Amino acid sequence: MELGLKDRVVVVTGGSSGIGAAICASLGEERALAVNLDRNAGADGIALELADDAACRAAVDEVLRRHGRIDALVNNAGRNDRVGLGAGPDAFRASLDGNLVQVYTLAHLCLDALRNSRGCIVNIASKVALTGQGGTSAYAAAKGGVLALTREWAADLARDGIRVNAVVPAEVRTPLYEAWLDGFDDPAAARRRILGRVPLGQRFTEPDEIAATVLFLLSDRASHTTGQWLFPDGGYTHLDRAITGGQADAL
Repeated sequence: MELGLKDRVVVVTGGSSGIGAAICASLGEERALAVNLDRNAGADGIALELADDAACRAAVDEVLRRHGRIDALVNNAGRNDRVGLGAGPDAFRASLDGNLVQVYTLAHLCLDALRNSRGCIVNIASKVALTGQGGTSAYAAAKGGVLALTREWAADLARDGIRVNAVVPAEVRTPLYEAWLDGFDDPAAARRRILGRVPLGQRFTEPDEIAATVLFLLSDRASHTTGQWLFPDGGYTHLDRAITGGQADAL
C-alpha cells in the first residue's frame, strides 16, 4: 500500500531506540526523511536534551536549514521515571519537563513549518494515562496531558489543515521494558503475569506494530483522521484483561 510519505521530512523525538527507532526505520522504508532528535542521536539526527528549550529551538532551525521544510512531528520521547506521590513537587515538575513540556515545546517550534506544509502531528502517549499503574504520578499526569493536548491541538489546528492524533501503547517489548522486567526478583514470573493480561495472543506488542500505526496516521491514508487516540495494544486497555484464549474467566 502506497502511504505517500516519500521525501517527507518527519521530526521524531527519542528516535535512537525502542519505539522511536522502529518509527525512524519504518519511515526510511517508506523513503521519508526521518530526523531523530535525541540525546543519543547519530550523524543523521541532532543530539540534544529535549528539556532544554534553546536546544530544541536550535534543532528545529537546523532541520529547516538542512531540509527547508517540516512535514510532520512525532512526539515520541518520554520515560516512565516512577515519580510517585511521595517524591515531592520538585521531582514532579522535573518529570513533567521531560515527559510533557517538551511535547508542547516541539509543537510550538514546528508550528509555522507545519502550517506551511499542512502537515501533521502524532503524539505517543501511554496506557498509564487511562489505566493508572501505581507509583508513577508524574508519568501518568504527563501522558494524560499528551492525550488532552492531542484533542486540543486537533481542534485548534483544524483550520490550518493540520491533523493531530495520538498512539497509546501498553506493554511493548523494547530494550527499556526488558530492562525493567529484569529488575524483578523473578523476571520470568513477572513476564508470565503481564503476558497473561494481554487479551489478544497473550504477547507483548512489538515496536514495529506501534510504528505501523504511527505511519498510518502520518500518511495520506489518514487524510480525514484527527483528534483520535489509537490503541495498538492487543486489547489491553479496553478489554477484560481476564480474557485468556477467547473467554473471560468466570466471576
